[in-house]
Amino acid sequence: MDGLLVSMALLLVWEAAVRIGQVPAYLLPPPSAVATRLVADFHGILLHTLTTAGEILLGFGLAIVVSIPMAALLAQSRSAERVLHPILVLSQTVPKVAVAPLLVVWFGFGLTPKILIAFTMCFFPIVVDTLTGFKSAPAQLRWLALSTGATRWQAFVHFQVPAALPHIFSGVKVASTLAIVGAVVGEFVAADRGLGYQLIVANGALDVTLSFTILVVLSVMGVLLYGLVDVIERLVLPWHVSQRAHGGGR
Repeated sequence: MDGLLVSMALLLVWEAAVRIGQVPAYLLPPPSAVATRLVADFHGILLHTLTTAGEILLGFGLAIVVSIPMAALLAQSRSAERVLHPILVLSQTVPKVAVAPLLVVWFGFGLTPKILIAFTMCFFPIVVDTLTGFKSAPAQLRWLALSTGATRWQAFVHFQVPAALPHIFSGVKVASTLAIVGAVVGEFVAADRGLGYQLIVANGALDVTLSFTILVVLSVMGVLLYGLVDVIERLVLPWHVSQRAHGGGR
């Protein structure tokens, strides 16, 4: 609620500053003009939004499906971690904007390059946080479980997975915001639809109001995806979230 009130206050300040300062709309449109444009172009913006949302969800989901098992493998094998972890770090030093044209050349102009770019943006933070979580489980507990006859799989499921869950959700939350960036970067490179494509068209036509409208829609999508992950975290880890909320209230 506090965040909503602050956001509304910022919008009012923005609106008043533009009106009082008589700032031209082609430099900085007021929030009211952005809202009016969103209503006027709602159908077209919605179609582009659905395209971008599909790319985001597919890339984000693929990153989750691949990253968590990858981190589990690295956590169980020190040799695999020594070999693969430097490669993962090296892969993140390459700018995604530079890789995007290559993906278009390799996979064409369809959804695949956009999904893969969103995937590459989300993959690394999930792997790193999840690996940290798996390795944070007390080794003494795992040794105790193994000494009582538990298998490595049972020790992993009952000790390492619970310890890793808060870290997994932390990485997924970070990735949820990066998925938006990845999909838009892919649309910047090669697309004929989507919010990234529409943003390029708006910038090329110097339609600043439409550009701000698209940016607002992208921001809302990011907040909704982050909020969805947060809700799932609250359902899966009520003990962790309640402790954090209580700590924030002190």
